[in-house]
Amino acid sequence: MITGRVLLLNFSYEPLGTIGVARAICMWFSGKLTVEENDGENVLHSPSTTFPVPSVVRLRNYVHVKRRRQETTMKRARIYIRDRYRCQYCGEHKHAKDLTLDHILPRAQGGESTPHNLVSACVKCNQRKGNRTPEQARMPLLTSQKLLRLGLDHVLLCHYAESRPEWKKYLFMDEDLEAEIRLAA
Repeated sequence: MITGRVLLLNFSYEPLGTIGVARAICMWFSGKLTVEENDGENVLHSPSTTFPVPSVVRLRNYVHVKRRRQETTMKRARIYIRDRYRCQYCGEHKHAKDLTLDHILPRAQGGESTPHNLVSACVKCNQRKGNRTPEQARMPLLTSQKLLRLGLDHVLLCHYAESRPEWKKYLFMDEDLEAEIRLAA
């Protein structure tokens, strides 16, 4: 239980990410957050008392978050996780060492190296596509453009929410988005 993850919300209920159970409990003791949802009947025991394990917590003060910070760290790994280690052209599941990042709109045609323009591809498909768009190469993408437009952090939280149903209402997931995330699996 102590090694589990807790959904961290800003004061405005905006999802910020996840933190460990131990950190959530320490922050709760210091008055920095409130517990919005508990993790079912799970509890932690100390020598003198019992604590319900939090599942969703919210900060008591609003934190200004810069959007650029979310997309910059570990971009390659996050894109592989978003795409579930699957080539977005042939659909084969691969290890990270067997995947590359492919520009949907090639850099030669003005494409940028942003998460919205990058997908996981096996070496064979990436070479076959070359400096063409998926339409030009007649290689349709398996992932929808709607899913690619979401922030990488939000997509990862939505994947976690598949096993944590109490998180879904805080991630502002609609049924269409849930279905697309399940199809991407």
